Amino acid sequence: MTRVLKVAVPGPFRAPLDYLPPEPHSSAEREPAIGCRVKVPLGRRQVVGVVVGTGTRSAGPEIRLRAALALLDPTPLLDGELLALAQWASDYYHHPLGDVLARFLPPRHRRTEANAQQAARAWQLTARGHAAEPTSLAERAPAQAHALERLQTHGRAATNATLRRLGVRADVMRRLAQAGLVERITEPAPTDPADLPSTAVGHQLNAEQAGAVVAIEAGMDSFGIFLLDGVTGSGKTEVYLHAMSTALAAGRQVLMLVPEIGLTPQAEQRLHQRFGDAVTTLHSGMADGARLRSWERCRVGHARVLVGTRSAVFTPMPDLGLIVVDEEHDESYKQQEGLRYSARDLALIRARNRAVPAVLGSATPSLESLHNAHTGRYRHLRLPSRAGGASQPRLELVDLRRHPLEDGLSTPVASAIAATLAAGNQALVFLNRRGFAPTLRCSDCGWVAECRRCDARMTVHSRPGGLRCHHCGARQPLPSVCPQCGAPEPLPIGQGTQRSEAVLARRFPGTPVLRIDRDTTAGQQALHTVLDQVEAGEPALLVGTQMLAKGHHFPAVTLVAVLDADGGLFSADFRASERVAQQILQVAGRAGRAERPGQVLIQTQEPQHPLWQPLLAQDYGAFASAALDERRETGLPPFAHLALLRADAPKRASVWGFLDRCAEVLAQPNSEVAVLGPVSALRERLGGHYRAQLLLQSPTRAPLHRVLRQGLEAIEGLTEARRVRWSLDVDPSDLY
Repeated sequence: MTRVLKVAVPGPFRAPLDYLPPEPHSSAEREPAIGCRVKVPLGRRQVVGVVVGTGTRSAGPEIRLRAALALLDPTPLLDGELLALAQWASDYYHHPLGDVLARFLPPRHRRTEANAQQAARAWQLTARGHAAEPTSLAERAPAQAHALERLQTHGRAATNATLRRLGVRADVMRRLAQAGLVERITEPAPTDPADLPSTAVGHQLNAEQAGAVVAIEAGMDSFGIFLLDGVTGSGKTEVYLHAMSTALAAGRQVLMLVPEIGLTPQAEQRLHQRFGDAVTTLHSGMADGARLRSWERCRVGHARVLVGTRSAVFTPMPDLGLIVVDEEHDESYKQQEGLRYSARDLALIRARNRAVPAVLGSATPSLESLHNAHTGRYRHLRLPSRAGGASQPRLELVDLRRHPLEDGLSTPVASAIAATLAAGNQALVFLNRRGFAPTLRCSDCGWVAECRRCDARMTVHSRPGGLRCHHCGARQPLPSVCPQCGAPEPLPIGQGTQRSEAVLARRFPGTPVLRIDRDTTAGQQALHTVLDQVEAGEPALLVGTQMLAKGHHFPAVTLVAVLDADGGLFSADFRASERVAQQILQVAGRAGRAERPGQVLIQTQEPQHPLWQPLLAQDYGAFASAALDERRETGLPPFAHLALLRADAPKRASVWGFLDRCAEVLAQPNSEVAVLGPVSALRERLGGHYRAQLLLQSPTRAPLHRVLRQGLEAIEGLTEARRVRWSLDVDPSDLY
């Protein structure tokens, strides 16, 4: 019998591959343990795989196993809990285990070179630095004097992230090191829970917050899911922080997920203010080295609080004691490529596996979460009023049939903006559409600029100028004449954030106009700069997309103007009304969060639409109740379970031929699983490929997964599968 390693490798492999152990280079070397990475040959390539088991096989000339080339880790990187989570995700999303496990590793650990497990770089004062007087440096080296004073006040070793927060530059630290005042160390010691600030000082809770904290703390030693349903500005973050303090005091680690990279600066700042160097951050916008250092700090237990976006759910945390998912309703938690997982749902599975509580927070909870709260699966904690005595903003509709637009602004909105700025406050203008204008059109012949590769119109951009497809990324120069009839200067039609920015700058000269969308905040520093300007509180106009609607605290904003609220009212997607309601109430919640009252004006061509009544009353519960009734009657989530099989190819016939065969494979007589389609995608042509899809619908989860397990192997073997790209999306967030 030959001993073999079961190795999960990236690729379309439904089961681990067998390899012989690597040849030991010394008698002291041990066989790779489960959870270690190994470098293995795969065809003509070399890849990194994870050992997920061991076994034996009969030796013989017919068995030609290849040997692993090298052991990359002396001890396991992934423990049993994470391997179990990976296996669950592989089974539930019907995705190869090797691809799933690759998500659990930072980018540098997916490479074949044997990189050392890096720890965070940090600095500490030497004995001489502790004794030095900053004033002795003030005249000749003020930056060094400032740095020395901040480090002495800080009192502990400081990571690079901490130095940035303290306002200390790296070049200044190097000069202090040359002077013998500081020294570099590998890693500061883990934060002692006794050193963490008390939650009781300066952070008084109201009765509703205190009740929520008591409920969460009472369940701290077992698995439970708490839905913290609090209106915008109700102080959900303070509830999180108190619960975190309890977990940290017990020697546990905390994972906090946020939906967008744009939310991490403010979340990180709040956490650092409370917990200091115990906090680290992890998201895809970080450099590979920084991601690895944060990942390692969590893995070895030095970081006690991790705040990150969806991929942070895979991070090793051996002492994990609490999971918080902020803005749990947000669709950003759903990965849309490769492994199409929901980070919110995986967080709950991880909490269950670790027997720890999970807190889901939102002012506009998803209908699935509310249904789970109504049926008793989640503990429903409500914060119905704003903290600190702030009042809810007043919402009003602006009927565009009576108030025509001028450059995208109605007269009531323009007047309200002027009054807000005159009072020394800030106004937020919300338009969920990037670019200068949605399209370019010839007024003579009606020609419209369309993408050559997609069923979509090109968006006009002014900086840099040109036409851009927001679906495939294609770019074209702005034509000086109509390509169809030759008429001069086709006109931009409609409003985008760039055009609104220009209009506001012209209408309100002398007032800073700060645009926040993906075009202006591609880098973290750019976002930090804009947020710092907003938080300064001086009169300003903010204009932006849904990035502005998520969790930000802007105390000086007293007016929110929603320029185009009708976009989702008549969408074909069954989640459209839910998303419109969430978006409107979330962005409305940016107004009046301090002592100054807030006002929200919503421009609409459809003032009689039934969606507006509960939203104007800010009664999300009433909206959700009606929406859940509709979902129940139509057999849609959360009263049914869906899976979407998507396919695309350069030829339409290839797509339809493949999906027709899939429908035959998946359809089972007398099954409660309905196989619907195939149908064309809402935008059939995208990036030069034709797209169509097959929907599977079941009233219960188990039959759906049984059909998928039985059918996928047959689908992978179809000849037609070689002519298309296809993917499976379990619990799709949209049906596009």
